Amino acid sequence: MTGELSWVPPEIDTSVPNPARVYDFWLDGDHNFAADRELGEQILKIMPGVRDAARLNRAFLRRAARYLVDAGVRQFLDIGSGIPTVGNLHEIVQQADPSCRVVYVDREAVAVAHSELLLQDNDNCLVLQADLRDVDDVFDGASKLLDPDEPIAVFMLLLLHFVPDSWDPAAIVARYRDRLPPGSYLAVSHVAADSASERLDEAVEVYKSNQNQQNQPVPRTHDEVLRFFDGFELVEPGLVGCAMWNPQGAGDMSDDPAINSLPYAGVGRKP
Repeated sequence: MTGELSWVPPEIDTSVPNPARVYDFWLDGDHNFAADRELGEQILKIMPGVRDAARLNRAFLRRAARYLVDAGVRQFLDIGSGIPTVGNLHEIVQQADPSCRVVYVDREAVAVAHSELLLQDNDNCLVLQADLRDVDDVFDGASKLLDPDEPIAVFMLLLLHFVPDSWDPAAIVARYRDRLPPGSYLAVSHVAADSASERLDEAVEVYKSNQNQQNQPVPRTHDEVLRFFDGFELVEPGLVGCAMWNPQGAGDMSDDPAINSLPYAGVGRKP
């Protein structure tokens, strides 16, 4: 990132890479530091297609958001929303219907600071700094903008593979599900442990060696990711490779079939 760094919260150590900022680098964003770019480049040398996978995840966000607006949802809760970049959730849904309300939640101070700057003039958006596990705090904060009695679409994109098994991520997601009214939705994308991508294990180990204990990636199998949708009815085509979730054109796919299925993606509805 170029320019002044005076806006960076004082508690942020910019010499330590962060998943949200590495992702921003892969998407050619501007909100990343030298350490993030260095790690991002290391991963790209091992898996050149990972930048394509980040793009495909962003394309899934767009398609899922439009699907949910068409389904009548007007409230959105984006957990682990990350660094603001092109094609944010609020831009997509508010373009379809300006009345859509979006709450962004992230624990990373840089992501929150940039989101607040981006949304300071948008009365239908709210930014919260909170941990995924603080379910009650998230819903209490979101209630300033979202009606808890009306359907809410919860997005957890490329988030849950940074949640260790020791935290019981399926139980955390279930707590969100139990707080949602009927007719709400859950959208998830997650790195696939059983994808055909070569050298995924090597890339994961490099990532782990550059992260603190809170940001250790945990790829999971199809069955393991499917558990996050317990209590939801999966919409068609189910839990599939990210690019295969209702693609709308060649731009939603990669030339590499392995990259098309590197992140799993799915959307479920709470009956």
